[in-house]
Amino acid sequence: MVQKYQSPVRVYKYPFELIMAAYERRFPTCPLIPMFVGSDTVNEFKSEDGAIHVIERRCKLDVDAPRLLKKIAGVDYVYFVQKNSLNSRERTLHIEAHNETFSNRVIINEHCCYTVHPENEDWTCFEQSASLDIKSFFGFESTVEKIAMKQYTSNIKKGKEIIEYYLRQLEEEGITFVPRWTPPSITPCSETSLSSCKKQAASMAVVIPDAALKEGLSGDALSSPSAPEPVVGTPDDKLDADYIKRYLGDLTPLQESCLIRLRQWLQETHKGKIPKDEHILRFLRARDFNIDKAREIMCQSLTWRKQHQVDYILETWTPPQVLQDYYAGGWHHHDKDGRPLYVLRLGQMDTKGLVRALGEEALLRYVLSINEEGLRRCEENTKVFGRPISSWTCLVDLEGLNMRHLWRPGVKALLRIIEVVEANYPETLGRLLILRAPRVFPVLWTLVSPFIDDNTRRKFLIYAGNDYQGPGGLLDYIDKEIIPDFLSGECMCEVPEGGLVPKSLYRTAEELENEDLKLWTETIYQSASVFKGAPHEILIQIVDASSVITWDFDVCKGDIVFNIYHSKRSPQPAKKDSLGAHSITSPGGNNVQLIDKVWQLGRDYSMVESPLICKEGESVQGSHVTRWPGFYILQWKFHSMPACAASSLPRVDDVLASLQVSSHKCKVMYYTEVIGSEDFRGSMTSLESSHSGFSQLSAATTSSSQSHSSSVLSSE
Repeated sequence: MVQKYQSPVRVYKYPFELIMAAYERRFPTCPLIPMFVGSDTVNEFKSEDGAIHVIERRCKLDVDAPRLLKKIAGVDYVYFVQKNSLNSRERTLHIEAHNETFSNRVIINEHCCYTVHPENEDWTCFEQSASLDIKSFFGFESTVEKIAMKQYTSNIKKGKEIIEYYLRQLEEEGITFVPRWTPPSITPCSETSLSSCKKQAASMAVVIPDAALKEGLSGDALSSPSAPEPVVGTPDDKLDADYIKRYLGDLTPLQESCLIRLRQWLQETHKGKIPKDEHILRFLRARDFNIDKAREIMCQSLTWRKQHQVDYILETWTPPQVLQDYYAGGWHHHDKDGRPLYVLRLGQMDTKGLVRALGEEALLRYVLSINEEGLRRCEENTKVFGRPISSWTCLVDLEGLNMRHLWRPGVKALLRIIEVVEANYPETLGRLLILRAPRVFPVLWTLVSPFIDDNTRRKFLIYAGNDYQGPGGLLDYIDKEIIPDFLSGECMCEVPEGGLVPKSLYRTAEELENEDLKLWTETIYQSASVFKGAPHEILIQIVDASSVITWDFDVCKGDIVFNIYHSKRSPQPAKKDSLGAHSITSPGGNNVQLIDKVWQLGRDYSMVESPLICKEGESVQGSHVTRWPGFYILQWKFHSMPACAASSLPRVDDVLASLQVSSHKCKVMYYTEVIGSEDFRGSMTSLESSHSGFSQLSAATTSSSQSHSSSVLSSE
């Protein structure tokens, strides 16, 4: 498996030329890197005007590996080839390195670059990316991988420290300024300062030998940056190392790399609609920084948020009065670590009455609004306290808990809430303090604990009786001044006291069922199932030419092909017979087919967009400017992998598909909208659905307003 690393942007608040002077002092050896034994120059090139300097070195490393492994490998040192390409005109340095030793067994590639800060020309940016691919190594592949990653992350940590060390050394020698490169015909120095400039130019000449361009390039070709582009995309999309430390916390180099790579993947596949960095980091932490696992659960959560419009819940949903009066919970100051503090008097709350009066879905929606408010408060506290705060503390008072709280539908609602919160708000609970747990609590704990993640469960602190008042109790986590009055504290807590919900507010089972259905079907998105041999199609009638059809869909399961067709004829309504292809349905989504099997492409209908293959997890937005009035059909079709050409025998999958269509099923969630020609103003190529963004989660993402169409605009 290939290991990859991508650094954040490290900013030095020094000019590029001074940084180059410090960097050059690392050679031929660097005492701050004991494993760097030495280096020899094997190739060098300088352009006539002095703007380009390319130098290739062979570096000797003494890797900290077990003696037995070195003996088996038959080497004492590892050699790397490093090419540095300095472009003084553009003020860039690109560094490329690869291993020479064991190159047939281990492939290591590294790319670094120093560039001028895009917003301050007197500052310098540094980025770094690398990959490690161990093909074979005498059966010690796992050991070698661990050694390599340990050595690499150790050197990454030292990188900034080394540059700053040599900057201080330069300062001690009186070198605090290095002039920028100028063409030979221009003399920037006056006669009175000629000797000074010569001294500075001499020091710069020592600096320059660092650059990495391939051999054989002419001086003209070398005058422009030609090294590989940094992996992380445009400057606006990059993460700054200081920003990470200030707002996200101290991360190891590999953790930073995981965050940047997952963020980049989201930018590429979700077209700019990505959550905040804090939210991405929560999912990574929940899966121990396994990118594949974190990506999977995050994509599921993003689809869920989008389908149920969770981002807008604080602005668009007002809790029913019953909840405001009888839900015994609320926000109350913060704990000693600055985390927002939520107080829940569960023992005083009539869970049965709330479920009977409101239903399970209303309670779930209220808990979601609490979590969304918690995310907002974490951001506020991060700004107030000047350090990263990404989770909150929950204080649960169980005084009054009894068998009424173990009412079966109430426990079912609680388990459902825990399941949804665990899936969509990972690593948001910093600490859970459970106070005054009665004898009935172990029964409740036995029911709910299997549904709580192990990492979350380790954050629980449970106190029985008045134990919370002693050593190791509440005072260790909450300041005395804000301990609620009902816990013998001095602070008046405005959390509702709860109490029994009047039975006059209870609703019938039928009313609750209808209300629950209404709550979670209030979404602009629709779901559909796509089967092999049974695509899903929707019909859009266009009266005026030059209208704009927009779409926004997520591929929730499987791979699909998206097509748009035009027909002058109106397709016949879908048949309702249970045997017809038109009636295929599946749990969680419908399937409708409109194009009649006897229709011929090119005669009865025509294709107006090139087919678009969409992979599972992708979020796609696009638009089509209609050329003719008539009927347009949007189609999502099952994407089949090409059969093996070497065999004429039918594949097992194809045989199974012919017997059972549902064995090949995809699922999409979509929204479409038609904008009349007279209502549309602006660029056709940048058109996007007005409902396709994340209002809250993408607020801090610089590219959130750059969601481009994923389909090619029709040229007809």
